[in-house]
Amino acid sequence: MTGDGTRLVAWADEMRRAHSRLRDALSVVRTAAEAGEDVPAPERELLLFCHGFCAALGGHHEAEDGMLLPALRQQQPELAPVIERLTQDHEAISRLLHDLRDALDRRLPPDRLLGHLDGIGAIVESHFRYEERELLPVLAGVRLDLGPRAAFGDL
Repeated sequence: MTGDGTRLVAWADEMRRAHSRLRDALSVVRTAAEAGEDVPAPERELLLFCHGFCAALGGHHEAEDGMLLPALRQQQPELAPVIERLTQDHEAISRLLHDLRDALDRRLPPDRLLGHLDGIGAIVESHFRYEERELLPVLAGVRLDLGPRAAFGDL
């Protein structure tokens, strides 16, 4: 939706697209980690992929926490328990992303990085499924005065 609210955005579709892009980014990071020493300069490529993924996922959750979830809470106060759980998930994922960045900075071997990615992948997939199950029906009928980037981050 534009700032003046003149265009209705299919919010449920926007959320699906954001989650799809993040799932794809995680897949790229896993592929780079699994390649290990089979590709030139794997540390540099993996560092680039992981930092990009961490920034995208972190930015997505920051946008949701800063714009989308407060707007939904205001319009539909009965969503407070769902929003609380999503916010807690965002905090847990943020800690996992921090741990991954730390592992990258310490140049841990690919098998150790894959362990971090497995943990992130599991909680992210669980989080996305919960969010999609609980919010997609709501988003399909909501009208918000903010754009997709403000709601879901730069993906």
